[in-house]
Amino acid sequence: MRAAAILVTMLLAGCAADVQVDTTPAMYVNMADAGARLDPVTAASMISQYRRNNGLTAVEVDPELMRLAETQSQAMASQNKLDHDVRAPLAKRLAGSGYRAAVAVENVSAGYHTMAEAFSGWRDSPPHKANMLKSGVTKLGIAASYAPNTKYKVFWTLILAQPGAA
Repeated sequence: MRAAAILVTMLLAGCAADVQVDTTPAMYVNMADAGARLDPVTAASMISQYRRNNGLTAVEVDPELMRLAETQSQAMASQNKLDHDVRAPLAKRLAGSGYRAAVAVENVSAGYHTMAEAFSGWRDSPPHKANMLKSGVTKLGIAASYAPNTKYKVFWTLILAQPGAA
């Protein structure tokens, strides 16, 4: 009986050794890896901390802005084109979805493989930084679309908004 228990323990220990847990922090996940997933809560936390450090309020993930950001990133990836207006200007995309925003801004970028890289690129660009530090915004949508056969590989969209009457 004791020998059987030892054998079972050894077999279970062997199985556990085969399990690999990804310990990469969400902000460093390589979005150019097939199947990689962006963590919007981590993105909101990172941008909120940046905003707080600059005397502004935090932002939280908004499901509709997430959908709009994803659509924009996918459109840029499918056309291999970095462009705010690849489908339509932001105001038109918001209106078309029924999203009413008192304020809305958008950052797009391409070529950054991690959320940390995209954030740093936006922070170091005066117009993108101004968008991340836009007064009054409270909601966020963010997306990264991987397109392996394109120039940039990863296309990013960040939408920040204050819901309300336009």
